[in-house]
Amino acid sequence: MKHLRSTLTLAVVAALAAAFGAQAQGSRPNTASTASRGITDIMRAPQRFGAVPPAPRAPAAPTTQRAAEYIVALVNSEPITNSDVQQRVARIIEQNPAEAGKIPRPELNSMVLERLIGERAQLQVAKEQNIKVDDVAVDQAEQTVARQNQLTVEELRKRVAAEGLTQVEFRRDLRNQLLLTRLREREVEPRVKISDLEVEQFLRDQRTSPNAALAPDINIAQIMVAVPEGASDAQVATLQQKAQGIAQRARSGEDFAKLATELSDSPDKANGGALGLRNAERYPPLFVEATASTPVNGVAGPVRSGAGFHVLKVLAKVQAGASDATVTQTQVRHILLRTDARLSNEQAVAKLAEFKRRIQGGTADFAGLARDNSQDASAKDGGELGWSRSGQFVPEFEDAMNRLAPGQISDPVVSRFGVHLIQVEGRRESKLTPAEQREAARNALREKRLDEAFDTWSQEVRARAFVEFREPPQS
Repeated sequence: MKHLRSTLTLAVVAALAAAFGAQAQGSRPNTASTASRGITDIMRAPQRFGAVPPAPRAPAAPTTQRAAEYIVALVNSEPITNSDVQQRVARIIEQNPAEAGKIPRPELNSMVLERLIGERAQLQVAKEQNIKVDDVAVDQAEQTVARQNQLTVEELRKRVAAEGLTQVEFRRDLRNQLLLTRLREREVEPRVKISDLEVEQFLRDQRTSPNAALAPDINIAQIMVAVPEGASDAQVATLQQKAQGIAQRARSGEDFAKLATELSDSPDKANGGALGLRNAERYPPLFVEATASTPVNGVAGPVRSGAGFHVLKVLAKVQAGASDATVTQTQVRHILLRTDARLSNEQAVAKLAEFKRRIQGGTADFAGLARDNSQDASAKDGGELGWSRSGQFVPEFEDAMNRLAPGQISDPVVSRFGVHLIQVEGRRESKLTPAEQREAARNALREKRLDEAFDTWSQEVRARAFVEFREPPQS
């Protein structure tokens, strides 16, 4: 299934960068200020896949009517207003007050304006290339944001409203981030080529100086004890005590996956709480920091996020391409319906939802439906994709796959290739073959190179845009 294989990880949860300001990746503002560089992570876009606790969004409060309305710049004749700048500035200050406080406000305003100019120019390129995002994809992105913040969609909508963002504005942010993601997939990925010589050099460097290699991939499992919004101090204390009790049971040797299945409030409990092997950048910083010194099979926490208390277990730490690497592999199959003018996303989702009902009702067989309907090379094999490991599928597919326990079937999943129905058939721990070690090394190098290619591409888009500056933004 070559059409599914990809190392590009600009997933739909890039929307989190716009909605909740989670740590993200992408181009950096061009500034020499040390303090300014300290907040560039917040200003980057879009982010790698990973669950993150929600950070409150603080809408800007313009001091005057004029400050809310006047135009500060035109990007190919499209305006950016002062209120656009101040809303983004307010998010940054809310998310990182210590670093933002070191930067003079005019400089911060200028940095944010430049970031908005870049985004606006990229959205205009997406429009020129007729890249579109339909409501089904936005719905799925909203569900992803909710899930990764340990919220229901309804709870997410209430939180968004409470933080001053209308549902229309929130969905517009989601749609724009999806547009940018698809544009970058189209424009940036083809630029990155990794030669066999580079792979060999990487493997040699790793053997001679492991510390010089790229950061390892990690697999973390969690048990979450949810804390309701508005919980009293007494409720929080009781829930913290519950989480501490779970952590103690896990450290005493009880089966972590069984504890997760029975006690976790997180949707990934069906998979024993495992979040999947991925680069540390695709995990919440809170989880990475909490487990940094935790050995494999060790338990950390509980740690507190905006969603609740998390007990964490390190399932694996794998250096890309290492000869002794052991990874979790998943046996998976799918049915793919490609969308076009004759079949919309909505129609494909409805058709695959009906397939799922028939399979679960015992009136149809997954392999048979895949052979008759799947629109890819796996159809002849009943949709079988074989045994895979982290990084072999695009993020939207892999995210859904990782949440499934063996035997489970997903709801329809929208990806850049169409709409999928996914079934996990099994999981196992397996040592990488020499060929797989080389592929893992190639993917790790490619991932790093994509960052550099994105920086170059975004600078090119910015340079091509005609920008007319008006009055400077003011708080």
